[in-house]
Amino acid sequence: MPSPNDGGAAGKPGSASKPPPVVFAIANQKGGVGKTTTSVNLAASFAAAERRTLLIDCDPQANASSGVGVRRRSVEVSLYDVLIGQAALKDAIVATEVPLLDVVPATQDLVAAELELVDASDRAVRLRGAIAPELARYDFVVLDCPPSLGLLTLNALTAAHRVLVPLQCEYYALEGLTHLMATIDRVRNGFNPGLSVEGVVLTMFDGRNSLTHQVADEVKAHFRVFDAIIPRNVKLSEAPSHGKPALLYDAQSKGAQGYLSLAREIMEGAPAAADAASRQRADAAEAERQADSPPTTGGARARDARPRS
Repeated sequence: MPSPNDGGAAGKPGSASKPPPVVFAIANQKGGVGKTTTSVNLAASFAAAERRTLLIDCDPQANASSGVGVRRRSVEVSLYDVLIGQAALKDAIVATEVPLLDVVPATQDLVAAELELVDASDRAVRLRGAIAPELARYDFVVLDCPPSLGLLTLNALTAAHRVLVPLQCEYYALEGLTHLMATIDRVRNGFNPGLSVEGVVLTMFDGRNSLTHQVADEVKAHFRVFDAIIPRNVKLSEAPSHGKPALLYDAQSKGAQGYLSLAREIMEGAPAAADAASRQRADAAEAERQADSPPTTGGARARDARPRS
């Protein structure tokens, strides 16, 4: 198995200081809206900007894993082993072909995690506890959530600082957005008070379709929508079959450029210094607690980007 990328402190090489790491959950309970495509290509775009990035595949379908070149038969330690307590997160980290990008792969065994953890008192915070000791190594952690609002998604939302919502511009996807926001509110109230909604990214955008513009206008009236738009693009669809992010498959494609623009927009909208320092202290305390006992409460604070009323 390849070893994870080496090298001291996380961050842009040669930088004197860096902001604290940020954990993103890429979530939407509706399938087929571009969650995995967004997770893989956003993570690759962060890495291309010289930000050390960890992609964690929280979906039993393991498409994010194969999307960065990890073959299922080659996986020795997966996220399943981490969640049930048989391995530490560092043992599951695998280097990818993209410099500065690591991945924690998933396998179909992850389906069983929800059943095996049903009686565990810390079942909602297992992922947060596993990430905490490794967080300082990275600038960004990207969590690819499954298309459901079950225990795996709950773990991702509890571990995250911010949620990014990929949304296809069609009405069924729009209806599901309300349920997702209600779930995020429940997680914020029960497990992770610092969780914030970073924004909505429009995916599979077809500007020739009038319905696309109608749905986009409706979303923009209630939520923060990124300026970067991900178009329908053949290269984005082809890249996973080659086990590569679009940046490696065709960096000049409109899809790859769209995700580079999204990563740049996110990085330029850095959290306020006070919130960043607060989150850094909270994450350090969380890592210390992991040495003695499983986490039970809390969550690091991030910049408040809640939906506009």
